[in-house]
Amino acid sequence: MPALRARLAGPEHPLPFLVREVAVLARLFFRLSVALVVPALLAAARADALDHLTLRRDAGQVKLVGRVVVEAADGGVLFETRESALWIVQPEEQVERSKDEVTYEPLAHNELAAALLKELPPGFETYETKHYVICFNTSRAYAQWCGSLFERLYTGFTNYWSNRGFTPTEPEHPLVAFVFADRASYARYARVELNDAVDSIIGYYSLRTNRMTMYDLTGTAGTSADRGSAAQIARTLAQPDAAKTVATIVHEATHQIAFNCGLHRRYADIPLWVSEGMAVYFETPDLDGGKGWRTIGKINRARLLSFAAYARRRPADSLLSLLRANTRMQNSQTAVDAYAEAWALNYFLINAKPKQYQAYIETMAAKKPLVSTSPEERLAEFRAAFGDDIEGLDREFIRYVARLR
Repeated sequence: MPALRARLAGPEHPLPFLVREVAVLARLFFRLSVALVVPALLAAARADALDHLTLRRDAGQVKLVGRVVVEAADGGVLFETRESALWIVQPEEQVERSKDEVTYEPLAHNELAAALLKELPPGFETYETKHYVICFNTSRAYAQWCGSLFERLYTGFTNYWSNRGFTPTEPEHPLVAFVFADRASYARYARVELNDAVDSIIGYYSLRTNRMTMYDLTGTAGTSADRGSAAQIARTLAQPDAAKTVATIVHEATHQIAFNCGLHRRYADIPLWVSEGMAVYFETPDLDGGKGWRTIGKINRARLLSFAAYARRRPADSLLSLLRANTRMQNSQTAVDAYAEAWALNYFLINAKPKQYQAYIETMAAKKPLVSTSPEERLAEFRAAFGDDIEGLDREFIRYVARLR
């Protein structure tokens, strides 16, 4: 079975890694769908037992310890390790499988930190916050800045949805971020997942590993005594392209929080206009004072301008096409317009239809892993929350966005 990696040619403006992962998953959905079409065949993970699974891949045998999240009728499984990595294992790949009496528990912060360091090149350390384990080989000051940024985003994100009627859950596993000292070392590590797109992607969140991977944005690792310091970070944030780079990191961190706090579930068929549009809603950076981010739901000027340009040539079925399928989000030729529309649609629905949006998000949160949704089903889910008059909603949406300044 192919690994859950992006195997797509890198376009001039490469698609975010999560979008590429979803494209790969769509192909895997088909293989498992025959066994998973009947809801009764979905087997929930047993929280009181530890599963052991040995599988055979091209590189040899792999031993996994964790739990079965989903089991198909043909014996294929979705397996989650104690480190929070997901593996799709087909029946023919399984060598041995057993269950013992040891209670399943995710790795604690210190256990996870020790396990992660074994995977990484020499020279890495760990920095822990309340919700995060940050593995880094840059300065501790920069790791602390990242930890502070992530925790502010976590608090803001969870408080925001709590105040709007959706209660996020505490992450079951510590949230993990890898921070490399420079772009070259990051590229060597990330190329396995990103392929040629690694040259254009500065950071990403992986659904499979549940980790963020990035590098020190100050760009001075190994050349300056104050690399990663508050002064160096402030100088970096003053650069013309700082808004885009910080927005990317916040965007990926928002994905990680959403997929670990109950709004989305990994490997569930969440429409990309929702997951990506929500991340863009939160990504707008704040470059004053060196903090990088502190504002929720601020108008994203770049996306607003992009959508205004698209609106002048927007086809009549634009909203329907966005709701029914991920195609526009996954196509590098249409992704810029699709992302702008996804941001604008989320902004409109969150602010103008908050109760309906909450109901829709609760529907998304209840989705099961590896169960695909047809275009008709996606449209039905949307109509159940926002009503049948999509043409009328579209007109209201366009008027609303046209008034934004």
